[in-house]
Amino acid sequence: MIIDCHTHINNYHREDVESLEGCLAELRKNMRRNRIDLSLILTSYKVTPGRPSTKHVVEATREMTDVYVVAGLSYMNFRPGDLVEIETYVKEGSVRGLKLYPGYEPFYPHDRKFDPVYEFAAKHGVPVMIHSGDTYSPSGKVKYSHPLQIDEVAVDHPGVNFVICHIGNPWIRDCMEVVYKNKNVHTDISGLVLGNFSDRFEEYMRKQLQEMLLFGVEPGKVLFGTDWPISSMESYIEFMEDLALPQKEKKKILFENSLRVFRLDDAVSKLEPGGLKNLLM
Repeated sequence: MIIDCHTHINNYHREDVESLEGCLAELRKNMRRNRIDLSLILTSYKVTPGRPSTKHVVEATREMTDVYVVAGLSYMNFRPGDLVEIETYVKEGSVRGLKLYPGYEPFYPHDRKFDPVYEFAAKHGVPVMIHSGDTYSPSGKVKYSHPLQIDEVAVDHPGVNFVICHIGNPWIRDCMEVVYKNKNVHTDISGLVLGNFSDRFEEYMRKQLQEMLLFGVEPGKVLFGTDWPISSMESYIEFMEDLALPQKEKKKILFENSLRVFRLDDAVSKLEPGGLKNLLM
């Protein structure tokens, strides 16, 4: 089984285009083609015709058993009342986590404005994913998205599981330290490339990830994600296949860690006729 914990349905290049149904169909087609059983869709920090709201994505996917939602939140527009609607989706099982976008928006993850978000996450047992590292947009401000900025909020909120997105690339060693130091911090490997890995870059990133796993971070704290449609699912599957790790450790990265962090046992049980127990044997 494979769980992709980091996908989007944003139309990045033409935000004036309504893309929800078409992108959902394309996402699921790519999942089938690459044997990805379940994906989490991360909604954006802003709503435009090409970036549908959490509400619209939940409504469009509610009857699907292979996709669930991580609710994106905007620092600039956040009000504590925003969490009321999300609470309904969390309780029904449609929303499985929250996503913050420092760097794309000018704030540090430890800004007290988001304390209600972390309290909500602790109360409902949902993880908080935080963008880290480079930004797709050149207008992003990367001082806000350095992985070291996540250490403070992880220490202050030990009851919340955090996921540092993109292994903090290019600050991979700093990400490694924050994940190693904090029991409640994980990282995903999404968005390391635009499109497909080239041979040289794939080898470089493979060495970086293997060094992370060898010298500090347990495989139990690394999650498989692609950042589709920015990154190719097919290329990511090949990247994982070539990674010099025992199969039991690849299994943790490919699905067991996301299963645990996002509490997806019930979702996976709907997909697996033999039940979740058979997958874990």
